[in-house]
Amino acid sequence: MAHSLAASFSPAAAAARRQVTNVISSRSSVSFQSHRMTSVSIRSRPSSLRFKICCSAKKETVDKVCSIVKQQLALPDGTALTGESKFAELGADSLDTVEIVMGLEEAFNITVDETSAQDIATVQDAADLIEKLMQEAPPKVV
Repeated sequence: MAHSLAASFSPAAAAARRQVTNVISSRSSVSFQSHRMTSVSIRSRPSSLRFKICCSAKKETVDKVCSIVKQQLALPDGTALTGESKFAELGADSLDTVEIVMGLEEAFNITVDETSAQDIATVQDAADLIEKLMQEAPPKVV
């Protein structure tokens, strides 16, 4: 741990941080790999100067969430969903979102607290939360 902290304050690390800062300021989205997570992305929003750092879920998780959302919202088979699909744009109201979360809890054998459930607006939000919860706690016994 001390080695990595020392390295992060080195002149080379400072130069790398400046380079990353330049890249981030010229793009709306940057992704890179991490040793502990599948992938990490940093997104900036044009309307504000805020950054959003999130861990991107595995494709299998996103696909399973898409399937559950399609089922819960009774979407036609041809409806294309991606990680960026927003529940509200798919016609989901707050009750539908609660039902989606309940379906996800059952399918993934997890428990989503109310605060976290309120932060879910997209398929990617749901998939990221699911993977986070699955890493934090062992699966429930059914």
